[in-house]
Amino acid sequence: MTDGRAMSTRDRVGARLGRRHRNEVAFRLLGLAATLVGLVFLAVFFFTLVVNGVPAFQQTRILLDVELAADTIDPDGERDPETLRTASYQSLVRDALDERFPNVTSRGERRALYSLMSAGAGLELRDIVTSNPELIGQTLSLWLLADDDVDMAVKGNVRRDLPESARQLTDRQIEWIEALEADGRVDLKFNRFFFTSGDSRDPELAGIWSATVGSFFMLLVTLVISFPLGVATAMYLEEFAPRNRWTDMIEVNINNLAAVPSIVFGLLGLALFINLFGLPRSAPLVGGLVLSLMTLPVIIIASRAALTAVPPSIREAALGVGASKMQMVFHHVLPLAMPGMLTGTIIGMARALGESAPLLMIGMVAFIVDVPESPLDPSTALPVQVFLWADSPERAFVERTSAAILVLLAFLLLMNLAAILLRKRFERRY
Repeated sequence: MTDGRAMSTRDRVGARLGRRHRNEVAFRLLGLAATLVGLVFLAVFFFTLVVNGVPAFQQTRILLDVELAADTIDPDGERDPETLRTASYQSLVRDALDERFPNVTSRGERRALYSLMSAGAGLELRDIVTSNPELIGQTLSLWLLADDDVDMAVKGNVRRDLPESARQLTDRQIEWIEALEADGRVDLKFNRFFFTSGDSRDPELAGIWSATVGSFFMLLVTLVISFPLGVATAMYLEEFAPRNRWTDMIEVNINNLAAVPSIVFGLLGLALFINLFGLPRSAPLVGGLVLSLMTLPVIIIASRAALTAVPPSIREAALGVGASKMQMVFHHVLPLAMPGMLTGTIIGMARALGESAPLLMIGMVAFIVDVPESPLDPSTALPVQVFLWADSPERAFVERTSAAILVLLAFLLLMNLAAILLRKRFERRY
C-alpha cells in the first residue's frame, strides 16, 4: 500500500518534471526562432540598402572630345576670371555632341541628344578652365557627367526593351547611348558629387556634403551644451544633493524626459527658441539646442550610473587621508567615472545624429544647396536629407537615399565603436 502511494507520487512528480522540461525546451526554441526571424529581417534590410545604395557611389560619364573654343570662353582674350566663370560651357558640350553625331540635324532630335548630358558637365568644364586658363583653344577628351536617366539605363535600373512610352529615354536616345557604349565612350566613374556637393534638383548633382556639415555643427553645439551640464547635474545629484522629496522629484522627471518622444522636443524648440527668442529657422544652432534638450537626460542618467559604479572605498580612502569632499569628487571619483560618462555621451550623441523628427519641427526640412559656414547659416542634416530624397519621384534619388542611409549608419557605427574603445582604453579594474 505504502509502496503504491510512493510510486504514484514519484510518477506524478516525474510527469510534472517532464512537462516542465518540455515547456523549457519549447520556450528556448521559441526564443531562438524569434532571434532568427529578427536576424533575417535585419539581413534583408541591410542587403536592400547595400543593393540600392552602393550603385550611387558611381555615376555614368561619357567621353567627349571638347574644343575649348576661345571665342566662346574668352572672346576678348583678357583671361578675366569673371569672364571665364560666366562663359557658356554647356554650349561647348553641345558642340562636342554635334561633332560626334553629325547626322542629327532636326531641332527636336538635337534637343533629345543634348539631354543625354547633365548640366553638371558644363560646371566641370568651367572648373577645368578656371583652374588652368592655358587650356583655352585646345581640344580635350574628357569624361563628362551624364544625365540621371542615362545613368539609370546604363546601370540597368531601366529596361531598354520596354515600350518607348514606359521609359524616360526615347528609342533614338537609346540608340545614341548604345553607339557610345560600342565605342567605349560610356563608363561608370566614382561619383565625387555625392560627397562634395549639396542638395540639387538634379539627382546626378545631389550630394550629402551640405547635410554632413550641418550635422557636424549641430553635434558640436549639442556636445558643448549637453556634456558639461549633464556631468555637472549628475555629480550634484549623486554626490552633493540631499536625499529629500525635491531631489526624488528631479530624478523621476529626468528619467521621464529620457523616454519622451523626440518630436515633443522639436515642438518645445519651435515654441521656445524660434517663436520666443527669435533665433533663425533651419539653423544648426537651433537644431543643436533642441538636440541638447533631448540628449541631456541620457547623459545625466549615464553619468550617474558611472559615478555609482565607483567603489565606496575610493571615497572613504580619499576622505580618510584628509581630502575635502570637493577634492574627493574631482580628484578621485570623477577620473574613474569619466570613461562611463564619455561612453554615455557618445551614445547620446549617436542618437541625436539619427534624429529627424525634432529637426522637421524647427524648419530644417528646407531645400538647402549651399554648404553652411557657421552654426547660424541655413542648413539641413543627414537624416532630414534622407527624408527629402525619399520623397522625390526620380528613380535616381532611390539610390542616393539608400547611399545616404549607409553613410549615416557608418557614422553611427564609428561613434559606437569610439564609445567602446574609450571605455576599454580608460576603464580601470578595482
